[in-house]
Amino acid sequence: MRRVLAVDVGGTKFAAAVVAEDGTILTRSERVHLGAEPDGVLADVVADVLAGPVDAIGVGTAGPLDPVRGTVSPVNIPAWRDFPLAAVVRQLTPDHPAVAIAGDAQCMAIGECWRGAAPTGRAVLGVVVSTGVGGGLILDGRPYLGPTGNAGQLGHITADPAGPPCPCGNLGCVEVLASGPALVRHALRLGWKPEAAADGPALAAAAGRGDAAAVAAFERAGDALAVAFQTAAAMCDLDCVVIGGGVAAAGRVLFDPIRRALARRGGLAFARRFDVRAGGLGRDAGLLGAASLALAQASADVRYPAETLSA
Repeated sequence: MRRVLAVDVGGTKFAAAVVAEDGTILTRSERVHLGAEPDGVLADVVADVLAGPVDAIGVGTAGPLDPVRGTVSPVNIPAWRDFPLAAVVRQLTPDHPAVAIAGDAQCMAIGECWRGAAPTGRAVLGVVVSTGVGGGLILDGRPYLGPTGNAGQLGHITADPAGPPCPCGNLGCVEVLASGPALVRHALRLGWKPEAAADGPALAAAAGRGDAAAVAAFERAGDALAVAFQTAAAMCDLDCVVIGGGVAAAGRVLFDPIRRALARRGGLAFARRFDVRAGGLGRDAGLLGAASLALAQASADVRYPAETLSA
């Protein structure tokens, strides 16, 4: 049975796993990096899980990325600009197998369609709402990565043209309105007074208790996400939107505002027919998607898809 290394690179944490070809996670590790010395944390998390050779490597990463060169420049990891992530991960393994690399939300979408909440979806948008907001598309049952490998960058759709600046250089991006840090910042501006840590779980708990500032922050995020989902649906005729990431753990506190905003917006019937659901794989979605990329590569000895993924 083939075994592959899967790596999930996020804005505040890295995860790695060795995964069997049936989707079983054999070993798994996760480490927080918070942007400090990410190279060392990456090496440590890979070392945690490796106990022998693997047949291929799959990497899901925050973007933007260049999958042809295997480089990344994550918005939330300033130390990495044109960082040769694929080559670095390859050198961390004893036998240096080939690497397939894609966006973290793209890997989340692949994972959910392979083993999670959208196993039969022909047109699926996978969304990660966490330190940032990312998106990945499955169209006609296959991952759509686009010519540069960056298709589905949902977090950088403009939801509010008069909104705050985004680190990407745009204004009013979904990411600066709906990511975990954006939710917390907005709630604090509105007068939220956390009892302890000012973080996403505390904010979700406060919203669940009816705290006005916390509720308002999630309402704004829900509206921004609804704009992005309906925009994507108008372009791609979506069957469903699957949401994962740390903020998705807020449950109805996040999902109810999204559904209310979608109901308010109206629009053409085909662009409203998609359903919104929580991912079924939790924190493993991106790892399993990266593993699927690696397994496809290992079985055919080509990149997946061959024309866009090479490193």
